[in-house]
Amino acid sequence: MTTDTAGARASAVDPAGDGDGTELPTLTVTLTRSDLVRYAGAAEDFNPVHWNPRVAREAGLPDVIAHGMLTMAIAARAVTDWTGDPGAVVEYRTRFSRPVPVPDDAGGALVEVGGRVARWLGDGLVRIDLTVTCGGTKVLSEARAVVRLRAEPPPVQD
Repeated sequence: MTTDTAGARASAVDPAGDGDGTELPTLTVTLTRSDLVRYAGAAEDFNPVHWNPRVAREAGLPDVIAHGMLTMAIAARAVTDWTGDPGAVVEYRTRFSRPVPVPDDAGGALVEVGGRVARWLGDGLVRIDLTVTCGGTKVLSEARAVVRLRAEPPPVQD
């Protein structure tokens, strides 16, 4: 699995502003079949749709697919990379909307995660909305996290 991230961290959210719309750095992860085997061993999830192309096709899938929880973890990593502290994540949720096919080649599957601060929730909490795609197709929907930042914006004054 190879990754690439570039951009600002959570400390770049302006506590003097509302922070809404602050973009997280894009996280790009390349998944290969080897990554799926390693994840299967760690997660003890040996479902053959994650490693056997014949079984995957018999199940109606285009090819071997990445584990949903692996895709979910990649999306969460974009948030923890941004906060710099995995303990800052208070809540995390998503829905699996499309599988991530992983071809049997050196290129693998490219998973891209983008995000933005959607809303200040008070008490130093912000909601992050995530966009997770593979090959231009959205693979997770309703992906969001609530994180605790060190600073909270001041109240709006009339």
